[in-house]
Amino acid sequence: MTSVGVCPVAHGQVNLFDRAFIESPDGLLAELRETAPVHFDEITGCWLVSKHADIRTVLSKPQLFRPENALTAVTHIDPSALRILARVGFELPATLANNGGTSHAELRSLVRQFFAPAMISAVLPLIRELASDAAELVKQDLDAGDEADLVALVTRDLPARVLIALLHLEDIDLPTLKRWSSDSLELFWGNPDAERQRELAVQAAAFYSWLRGRITSADPLGSSLFSVLAAHRTAEGCALRVQESIGICYFLLVAGQETTTQFLSTVLRKLIGQPELWRRLSKAGAFPDELIASECVEEVLRLETPVVTWRRITTDEVLLGDQVLPAGAQVLLMLAGSGSDPDVFQDPERFLPGRDAARQHLAFGFGRHYCLGATLARMEAQEVLLILARELPDIQLKQTQPPMLGLLSFRAPLRLLVTNTPR
Repeated sequence: MTSVGVCPVAHGQVNLFDRAFIESPDGLLAELRETAPVHFDEITGCWLVSKHADIRTVLSKPQLFRPENALTAVTHIDPSALRILARVGFELPATLANNGGTSHAELRSLVRQFFAPAMISAVLPLIRELASDAAELVKQDLDAGDEADLVALVTRDLPARVLIALLHLEDIDLPTLKRWSSDSLELFWGNPDAERQRELAVQAAAFYSWLRGRITSADPLGSSLFSVLAAHRTAEGCALRVQESIGICYFLLVAGQETTTQFLSTVLRKLIGQPELWRRLSKAGAFPDELIASECVEEVLRLETPVVTWRRITTDEVLLGDQVLPAGAQVLLMLAGSGSDPDVFQDPERFLPGRDAARQHLAFGFGRHYCLGATLARMEAQEVLLILARELPDIQLKQTQPPMLGLLSFRAPLRLLVTNTPR
């Protein structure tokens, strides 16, 4: 905790894993942006980059700021945990988010076909069905008691079910996938001690082994992601290495649904916490009336991005802002605070759906690594908002400060208790 009146940046007291920062990050993010926009953080060993313009510069210059460290564990992994991973040959080679090489475009195109507009449109009925079913579960819990948890009933599983359908995958045990993915996030983006690392490594190794089995047994004539990867041949006629295929699937099956779960939880917390907007959403027309939901989703993306930080590494000495970064410098992009940059957004702290230049935020990145699932995440959030507001117009938050996931790159409510507004 930082003492009142003490400038944490000036005194070197930035701690991105501190519970006070996780629960209320806006003050420190603003201070970094205003007083130390390129600041060396001793805890993570990274240069924290906070201004919108500087972050955009980093993302737009992939030859100077490469992504090879994007999936590297931020906390040193204990040798005992590394041995658990080594037993299954655990490796995440350069494929998607961590690939700055020439193979990136080819591998990205393999995955991009699953996120084409027609594919996303095809899962829209499923999104609506899942959201409607979830609303019914919330009603049942509220009828049976005085509270319901929207994370458990709505946001936890919906994105995973949609992603599984989108990738044409079958025979996946959802609770197991969620455990594997949440434990992987904690292992690589958390700050666990050695004992906890060993527990997490067991789950990460099990996930890795499961992926290897599914990929090596996939029918290359099938339509699933596993099949597409098994069938692919490079321009030289070579098959993908199994480790490359596993790396693609590992990242996609974790990030492709966990970040949307976190985003949906954040969207619902933000909008239910503003009763006037929630009532307005509840009175919106049926499915075609998406404008208000779209505008609200965009404001949450601007102010509370689902991925709060991301990493890069410098290839050469480079001037960024007023700081000279050496070659090999670890760079941590503070995406969360960039949406409140007054140099880009007028009256940035105000939640204003429909504002001008709303989509100038960097929530989904920028440039060659722009998020493949951006359109899908927006659609899921819009539909969930409209359906839950229409079906549950009288709910209110029971906790204004819920327990929060606090990883280096991911922040979201772990629980979202609601109750019915007294009449």
